[in-house]
Amino acid sequence: MKKGDFANLAIEGAEFAVKATPRARKPGVRRDDDGVFHIAVSAPADEGRANAAVTEALAMALGVAKTRLTLVRGATAREKQFRLD
Repeated sequence: MKKGDFANLAIEGAEFAVKATPRARKPGVRRDDDGVFHIAVSAPADEGRANAAVTEALAMALGVAKTRLTLVRGATAREKQFRLD
């Protein structure tokens, strides 16, 4: 994945459904036909490290600063919802 692969989706106010996989052997970002991002990160799911890594990966995929993404729902779940501010 290159930075900004999904830049065409980076519209202010847009929300993104994400299914996160912490402690993945092979980190990566892909988007399925339903529009859900599947983000695998190597960070463990403790003390918010996986959430930070998922936020950073989504920001890179969208080509935006990670500070522009807000975790709306799913802080402790694998299924998350982010909003681009």
